[in-house]
Amino acid sequence: MEGGKPLAVVVAEAVGEDAALVAAAKHLATQFRSSLCHIFTKDTSGGLVLSASTALEGFVGRLRVGRGFGLAGQALETSRRIVVPENVASDPRYVPFPGVEEPQICSMIVQPHDRSVSDPFVVVLGREERWMPTLSELKLLDAACHDLDVALRVYRGAYEAGSHANRLQLLTEVTDTLTGTPYLEEILQHLVNLTARKFNYQAVSLRLLDASRKMLVLRAAFSAQRSYPRRPAIKLSESIAGKVIKLGQPMEVEDVQQDEEFIGHDLAIESGLRSMVCVPLKLMGRSVGVMSCYTGEVRQFTPDEVATLTTLAKQAAVAIEHARLQGRDTLVQEMHHRVKNNLQQVASLIRLQMRQDSERPPALALGETLSRIEAIAAVHDLLSRDDLDHVSLTTLAESLVNHQKLSFIHPDKSVDFSVRGGDVYLNTTQATQVALVLNELIQNAVTHGFGKASSGEIHVSVEENGNQIDLWVSNNGDALPGDFNLASGRMGLQIVRGLARSLGGEFKLEERLGWTVAHLNFEREQSE
Repeated sequence: MEGGKPLAVVVAEAVGEDAALVAAAKHLATQFRSSLCHIFTKDTSGGLVLSASTALEGFVGRLRVGRGFGLAGQALETSRRIVVPENVASDPRYVPFPGVEEPQICSMIVQPHDRSVSDPFVVVLGREERWMPTLSELKLLDAACHDLDVALRVYRGAYEAGSHANRLQLLTEVTDTLTGTPYLEEILQHLVNLTARKFNYQAVSLRLLDASRKMLVLRAAFSAQRSYPRRPAIKLSESIAGKVIKLGQPMEVEDVQQDEEFIGHDLAIESGLRSMVCVPLKLMGRSVGVMSCYTGEVRQFTPDEVATLTTLAKQAAVAIEHARLQGRDTLVQEMHHRVKNNLQQVASLIRLQMRQDSERPPALALGETLSRIEAIAAVHDLLSRDDLDHVSLTTLAESLVNHQKLSFIHPDKSVDFSVRGGDVYLNTTQATQVALVLNELIQNAVTHGFGKASSGEIHVSVEENGNQIDLWVSNNGDALPGDFNLASGRMGLQIVRGLARSLGGEFKLEERLGWTVAHLNFEREQSE
């Protein structure tokens, strides 16, 4: 044994329950000369979650053990200590964590502590060599677990009693987290992770309001499951979250698996979600988003709990707005550079037009050039209204389609347009290139697809698979000429082919089942 402060003192000096568990794990590892020390606490599903570790710090809060599963689960289930003096990996009860590289351990002690029935925990100690603990070591470990139990009950009791000091500590930690990074994505993910960990929630999601489309877009999520399914944007008029936005106050659902208004019963059942509280993110009296918190069991949310979540949400709204303003400021500083690049691109397009279209009427050539300039302008227009440096590809397509309707559809023609696809966001550099591609393809579909045909349809479709983006522009008007050759196409298609290469993608134009289909595939870049 090694000397030092008693565990009770070490834990008492820690600020908050999480810090107490980390301090206890380090202390026990040193005291028992162990290569590792894990501390598992009981989660809402009845299993165990890794709450502190000297060897797997990156998996704290993420690694879960099913009820009665593995050595830790068996120890908690039977309320009996398990000692494996050697060859622990050969023990039939031992189950390695999939995808986790653990230290090579020979011996292990797994000590459950369930005297505090509502908050049991399990301490796991391991050595790289054979270890048969003495009776005095086991008594010392039992006493240490008792001290840790008392400390945890003090922390949890203080929070459940609505301790102002405990709430202040939590809010201070959230403030430090939210102000620790200028990046919006990191802020949102930090918030949901911290909220889930502090309140032991099964899942937390955060959606921001897209007022122009009257939709709530998922921007960050935490789930006790291995991954959180990325749900599409939801309509304000069809969701509980939409009611929270409208009313500007929290709403609770006793059991989301049974509630008729809740959207996503399949996800709730799959992820083990039961009760929900949804709080608005409010800024200067208006709601800019919602945070939804889910438990793994049916229960009531305490008034103090809801009040704390409401305060967290208000802090988050301020941090989000601050990040937006910082982003706007950064974009303004970069605008001269971007405008310069775009003007150079316009100049290149005009030079190419001059070389290719010397015999065409000037008004027609100028009209096409103007259309390309307006496509670039559409990106900057969306940038001024959209989220920071991301541009929605579907919204961009809708903007270009509306422009083509007004500028190029002859009054005698009847052409129906449609834009299909979910929310796909691009950084501004790629968005500008794709805007030019879309503009050319839509204009090509209008001009050449309906030169003779008087009616038909033009579809713009967007799909994403990971970072792979597919874009189709299809029309059922005039077919491609029999001798069509993409390599020798007109200037618009040459522009598309060049931009496809710049995007690192592929472009095809072909006939399919009576439709002329233009297809662009490329890989999305990370945000600027």
